[in-house]
Amino acid sequence: MAAVASLARLAAAFVLLAAQVACEYGMVHVVSETGGPKGKDYCILYNPQWAHLPHDLGKASLLQVRDWTGSVLCSPSDLPAKGFSNQIPLVARGNCTFYEKVRLAQGSGARGLLIVSKETLVPPGGNKTQYDEIGIPVALLSYRDMLDIFETFGRTVRAALYAPKEPMLDYNMVIIFIMAVGTVALGGYWAGSRDVRKRYMKHKRDDGPEKQEDEAVDVTPVMICVFVVMCCSMLVLLYFFYDQLVYVIIGIFCLASSTGLYSCLSPLIQRLPFCKCRVPDNSLPYFHKRPQVRTLLLALLCVAVSVVWGVFRNEDQWAWILQDALGIAFCLYTLKTIRLPTFKACTLLLLVLFIYDVFFVFITPFLTKSGNSIMVEVATGPSDSATHEKLPMVLKVPRLNASPLALCDRPFSLLGFGDILVPGLLVAYCHRFDIQVQSSRVYFVACTIAYGIGLLVTFMALALMQRGQPALLYLVPCTLVTSCALALWRRELGMFWTGSGFAVNTSLL
Repeated sequence: MAAVASLARLAAAFVLLAAQVACEYGMVHVVSETGGPKGKDYCILYNPQWAHLPHDLGKASLLQVRDWTGSVLCSPSDLPAKGFSNQIPLVARGNCTFYEKVRLAQGSGARGLLIVSKETLVPPGGNKTQYDEIGIPVALLSYRDMLDIFETFGRTVRAALYAPKEPMLDYNMVIIFIMAVGTVALGGYWAGSRDVRKRYMKHKRDDGPEKQEDEAVDVTPVMICVFVVMCCSMLVLLYFFYDQLVYVIIGIFCLASSTGLYSCLSPLIQRLPFCKCRVPDNSLPYFHKRPQVRTLLLALLCVAVSVVWGVFRNEDQWAWILQDALGIAFCLYTLKTIRLPTFKACTLLLLVLFIYDVFFVFITPFLTKSGNSIMVEVATGPSDSATHEKLPMVLKVPRLNASPLALCDRPFSLLGFGDILVPGLLVAYCHRFDIQVQSSRVYFVACTIAYGIGLLVTFMALALMQRGQPALLYLVPCTLVTSCALALWRRELGMFWTGSGFAVNTSLL
């Protein structure tokens, strides 16, 4: 049962990886003609092949917006009698092509065209001949944003279309880097120290804090194979049945993260010198062991934090803080309870997940009708999802740079739990081996630094390619090669590969 539970925790953790998708986003800056509220930016999706937008708002023309959403602007009869002279008309999406709309708008004097869509925004396209004919920008605006514009500014507004340059990397990547490397280092250190410490606690009383910790589970090759099959199956099921399964994943995350938070905070609570009173004698399940009251209060607190996140998970302004805290606790708990007994097992797990990651990011676009990778679709949420829910198995930090992406579909940068847990298990193994062979934690430090370097390489690849990257493509080689090279240099590769250093030192206890 412990092995099954461990596989379930692993499967939940490795579903997602870091995902970014390049797109043609811009902004429309709206102000009221009658004074009123301060101007506000809204997300638009445009095609620069129609007409380029200025990068600076100060260089964009502020033009009158004409509400023509009662028309789809598909034929000359849809044009107003006096045309759209020096205006930006708002028109409904309709069934005709973008070229037909923008051609009519430009012919009637419009200086731009905003197409209101109730569906997912898609870049307006055409062919090269059509691009050459049109000299005004055309962009899509969501129906929800249109309603907000009229509610905030009234019906008489002016707007300017512009597209600020996208920074290669947002400053929030620094925060994600610190959280990821810190979690891997702390989790690897804790897991290694705990594993060795428990070897010396065999004669402790059963009700001691150390005995109450969850037993670590050694991952076998069979478990690795079953786990990878579970990962592939879950990812494919999420791709086809996202709206049905997303709530299952959210529920699993709430349960697992509250358990992880309790596991992380419990050692701190146990060290408090006060409030050690216990539950009175009783015959209730679990309570008959008379747990300390403070541990019960801690359990209630952890459940409450998880429930609060579950209820307010879509509050973008602050819910991400709870999600990251719960996610880090979950990662630490997993690194503590899942153990790779040999470097051979580490290599097998990391290489199999390396192939899994690359396949679902780079190969699946050739197999799907949309041309998008299954990993990216699941990580960011399908564009046609009715629930608009996002999977919580990621660390997320709001964008800090002024960017259209902060207003559009991706106001957050993401890093999947798999990018922390997969290398983190190797870091934990390195720390355990360090302690056993008394190597002054050289393996642990080297593997942690290699993880940080691999993460930086991932960020650089993301910035250069501007598309979703399989992070394990960079993290696995960095950590595996570094660990193996260090063991070879220290002439300990045999013990490091088989974990025989553990057996030698265990016999001395």
